Amino acid sequence: MPTKILFAEDTEDLNRAVSAILQHEGFEVVSFYDGATASDALSREAFDLVILDIMMPGKSGIEVLRDMRAEGNVTPVLLLTAKAEVDDRVEGLEAGADDYLPKPFAMKELVARVRSLARRNTDYGVGNLSFGDITLDSATFEMKASNGVRLSHLEFELLRTFILNPGRNLSDDFLLGRVWPDDADADASTVALYVRYLNNKLEAVNSSVTLVVGDGSYQLSEGGAS
Repeated sequence: MPTKILFAEDTEDLNRAVSAILQHEGFEVVSFYDGATASDALSREAFDLVILDIMMPGKSGIEVLRDMRAEGNVTPVLLLTAKAEVDDRVEGLEAGADDYLPKPFAMKELVARVRSLARRNTDYGVGNLSFGDITLDSATFEMKASNGVRLSHLEFELLRTFILNPGRNLSDDFLLGRVWPDDADADASTVALYVRYLNNKLEAVNSSVTLVVGDGSYQLSEGGAS
């Protein structure tokens, strides 16, 4: 069964072009031109992946995303934005986005991001990983300690990489190759941004585990000591 994608983009030409490309690549695409109708569809139907333009009439992509997460919908979300500033990326991550792609973008890069998210959504299977007082649920992407919080797909993959490499100092290059293999724009600042978000979430679940920042590397540590 093909991956079913909800795609919401208000620019008609871009909507049609992206839909055609994704369908040609073997995906099933249901497209919308505004956030409100996309949000309604999400409340009625199940999708494997969601692509949202941030700037849409009626209801923004961020608002659609926040409503999804508030309703417990953990479907992977890729945000499209004409804004490439860090603040805009941060807003999307805070709302629960799994990845973002600044406009203008190459169709080949969009397809690569979609395939990456679709692959992550099916590859992990059911099972848990543990380190210190945290448990990482591969089925729900939830990180649990004294309470739980959902991770984005990239946050999940980053933490998973650390848990599978206990006691190692992992370099920016190592992490970029494991977590962002399809993202040519990802760099050391991307890694730093996601490490910051993971540490915030570790703190939010009252965990003693932390990501210790070194000189161009990071280590997962219990109790905050490297």
